[in-house]
Amino acid sequence: MDVYEELLRWATDQGIEIHGIEPQRIPGRGIGIVATKPIKANERLLLVPTASLRGIESVRPKVKKALPLPPKTKVHGILAADLALEKDPSPKYSTWNAVVPSQEDMSSCVPLAWEDLSILQPYLPASAKSILSKQQAKFEKDWQVVSRAFPSLTREKYLYHWLLVNTRTFYHENPRTAKLRKDDRMILQPVADLFNHADVSGCEVAFSPASFTITAERDFEEGEEVYICYGKHTNDFLLVEYGFVLDENRWDEVCLDDVVLDEMSEDQKELLDQKGFLGNYVLDDRTPGCYRTQVALRLLCVPVNKWEELVDTGEDGGEAVQNKVDKLFVKILKKYLVRIERMVPELEEMNAGLECQREVLIKRWIQIKGLVERTIKGLEQ
Repeated sequence: MDVYEELLRWATDQGIEIHGIEPQRIPGRGIGIVATKPIKANERLLLVPTASLRGIESVRPKVKKALPLPPKTKVHGILAADLALEKDPSPKYSTWNAVVPSQEDMSSCVPLAWEDLSILQPYLPASAKSILSKQQAKFEKDWQVVSRAFPSLTREKYLYHWLLVNTRTFYHENPRTAKLRKDDRMILQPVADLFNHADVSGCEVAFSPASFTITAERDFEEGEEVYICYGKHTNDFLLVEYGFVLDENRWDEVCLDDVVLDEMSEDQKELLDQKGFLGNYVLDDRTPGCYRTQVALRLLCVPVNKWEELVDTGEDGGEAVQNKVDKLFVKILKKYLVRIERMVPELEEMNAGLECQREVLIKRWIQIKGLVERTIKGLEQ
């Protein structure tokens, strides 16, 4: 019996109901949930009783006693400490623990755990760098608290379990946790954490005081992978938080802050800031530059007094101004394209990091290049 068969048997013993699905190894994607029979829309696939969930209420007393409780310590940090300090193997959760990614798996895919992060970090897109910086700050804050309470716990071990919690928790609320901050309402749950992510979910994820359920929203064929949607996330977010990017992602976008602001003088940046339009410029397949980008580019195309008038009235300045903006945007994007085209060969020739780490960065830059090229083509037509 393999670890996944053991997990299903253990889950059934815990009162977890599993219908028409099972975990399987999927070539090129690791483990996922696959339909074992034809599934109809509205068919419930998974029910996890509340008693089987792992959250702040299930943390062992010795861990709770040693750490300040929320909001002083984040639930994320407390759950990670509880996992990291378990006996190895945990008598209660050994079957569940056997199917989670190994420390080696985690350190190979999630940037925060990359051994050569200092070398590879400059090759992350701007948005990914920003997300990673915030993630690093969250981890350091949790580690500072936990390491004081448990000085024998190593940073490496805690980071691994912190990332397990980060990549495998679900939002959950009950009368007790409703009093916590929204980002503290998190739980771990067996079997459900094996569902992979897609930009469009085929399932509804719901919870009640009694259970957590996953229900099909459409029909699935036997042998088809069944996905859930973790949220409307860009590929930069998915790369940093989960260690992968989607081939197709309707929510993907590219941050253009450094690209646009490189064209601005300090006085222009100050003016953008005063009007609330400094930064947060994004490019996606739905629009040739978001509204904030369009406003910023107009500052480079019209006199300052005219620009202020356009901002205050919400007008765009008409076709003549738009044509100037489009031409300027194409010029800026072509400059960005030159930078992008340097990234891929540099990564291909590099020896730092693991091959899979360089490959995901190359894949991401190729995606960004495609988006920029499509936008240029659309603007030049």
